[in-house]
Amino acid sequence: MEPGRASSDAIRKAATDLDLAGKYQARVRLTGSIPMGDDEFASVKEGALVNGIGTVVVVLVILWLALKSGRIILAVFINLVIGLAITAALGLMMVGALNMISVAFAVLFVGLGVDFGIQFSVKYRAERHDVPGLPDALSNTAREIAVPLTLAAVAVACGFLSFLPTAYRGVSELGEIAGAGMLIAYLTSITILPALLTVLNPPGEPEEVGYRALAPVDEFLSRHRIAVVAGTIGVAVVGAPLLYFLTFDFDPVHLRSPDVESVSTLLDVQKDPTIGFQSINIVIPSISQAPEVAERVRKLPEVARVMTLDSFVPQDQKKKLEAIKDMDEQIGFLLREQTARGGPTDAENVAALNASADQLNAAAAKAKGPGADAAKRLADNLSRLAKADKTVRDKAQEAFVVPLQVGLGMLHGFLSAAEVSRANLPQGIQRQWISADGKSRVEVFPNGDANNTEVLRQFAIAVLAVYPQAVGGPVSILEAGRTVVSAFVHAGLYALISIAILLWIVLKRFTDMLLTLVPLVLAGVVTLEICVLIGMPLNFANIISLPLLLGVGVAFKIYYITAWRAGQANLLQSPLTRAVIWSALTTATAFGSLWLSQHPGTSSMGKLLALSLVCTLAAAVLFQPALMGAPRDTDKC
Repeated sequence: MEPGRASSDAIRKAATDLDLAGKYQARVRLTGSIPMGDDEFASVKEGALVNGIGTVVVVLVILWLALKSGRIILAVFINLVIGLAITAALGLMMVGALNMISVAFAVLFVGLGVDFGIQFSVKYRAERHDVPGLPDALSNTAREIAVPLTLAAVAVACGFLSFLPTAYRGVSELGEIAGAGMLIAYLTSITILPALLTVLNPPGEPEEVGYRALAPVDEFLSRHRIAVVAGTIGVAVVGAPLLYFLTFDFDPVHLRSPDVESVSTLLDVQKDPTIGFQSINIVIPSISQAPEVAERVRKLPEVARVMTLDSFVPQDQKKKLEAIKDMDEQIGFLLREQTARGGPTDAENVAALNASADQLNAAAAKAKGPGADAAKRLADNLSRLAKADKTVRDKAQEAFVVPLQVGLGMLHGFLSAAEVSRANLPQGIQRQWISADGKSRVEVFPNGDANNTEVLRQFAIAVLAVYPQAVGGPVSILEAGRTVVSAFVHAGLYALISIAILLWIVLKRFTDMLLTLVPLVLAGVVTLEICVLIGMPLNFANIISLPLLLGVGVAFKIYYITAWRAGQANLLQSPLTRAVIWSALTTATAFGSLWLSQHPGTSSMGKLLALSLVCTLAAAVLFQPALMGAPRDTDKC
């Protein structure tokens, strides 16, 4: 999980061995792709065990409330593990290796795999109440659940497989694995799960499985269905302008914890305008074109400054070299003399400390005020240092003298400056700006806060408008964000179209197809509107929640439409609603544990997953029954 940890530890050990902190008061901090990757996985693991145990406990409690049988819960759990293992193996066979996007298939599978298992098990419990024998109850369950479960599984699989044609590889592979996983979850739910129930042989059901307490809600939705439908759609329509303000945070740094060393270091480094972490590079055929390109880009308001190879050649060199020569004549000999003779002995240091203390005391003897008090305190400290052990003076020298020597050494180097031209620049610098075939680059820096997503977006757009071939971090993450958003938009359209065609073929009524899809689309719209209201932008992590919204949502809607077409009334009191509610709560608990993660990206994904699930559940349980109305007596399936 932390493949770069060994190299990072080696760097820190080298810094410790060199005593950089003791000699130069230097603070060593690591950043870059490798330390950030290691710290990211470390933050994901932080608290994962506690959250995982807590989630399992809560899920088991919810399953108990839904199924009321330890044997049935064990059967559902074993069936889920088997299906997940088969899906993981098949997924690795199909794509070779998982990535940060496609690994989310596990979350999708658990969410919908539990749903299929709960749907079958709750229906079995309802049948077992009416039919005491286990084989007969399983047979009746299979007959009753066959159409809705099959249609839901195929529709969800079509939805996920619609991600295959998208240009974003991670999303495409996620759709491929999740689509296959839905079919596997369906097959295990109608084969392995009934077999496990037969082996475990749970006892019969003494009471009805539905919710009689929801009868008033059923009656309210029946009497006021027009108001409920119109009011719900009206709220969504009124909130539609909010979708204009929905944003996509394309900066992957924002998905990482700012408290870890590598990210906090990077954020501090970005504050230095001389560091080109968020710069954009323009590659041009020749160095001779650099001034023209630099001047054109420099005029953009989104650009702070521009650098080329010529930026290392000082302007007005003659005047500056004359000033440096004058300074060298005045103080240069002192620096060279000090370098030649080396440092003083400890005895000389003691004598100098005592002499300085005497001079300060003499100067402040008759004076009064803050300056005199400060001089006396310094004289006292110098005297105490002179009388102290040599090791104390060595520490003081490391703290005060060594940094001074470094500064004086740099000053000595500055005084030896000579004329600089493009030709005599160090080869290392020239290779950074001119390639072997003569091409050159122009580096452009953003104007504003480099940590602000909108600043980087406008910066990248402005530079690309002038030079479309420009490359760099802001361009890459901007284009990656566009690719991801485009992939999900296209995949969503493909999914809706494929699901609509499937529903029309199976249900054979256009209106019934709309009764299934309208609540699904409504739930998605309301989810995105709430995202704007609570200030939660989409990002590379939480956007994965949208296919789950599609999968869970269409499954719930299909269960209700098939029950309604079969002539069932008062759906909220039925075992179906019990299965849907507890399935949603089980899935929400698993996603809620992601919300508690120390990793910001994972936390945002859990937050949006929980939000989308609440909207999907409300649309299925409250809105769809009102939208459908009373069942048609002549249309049975």
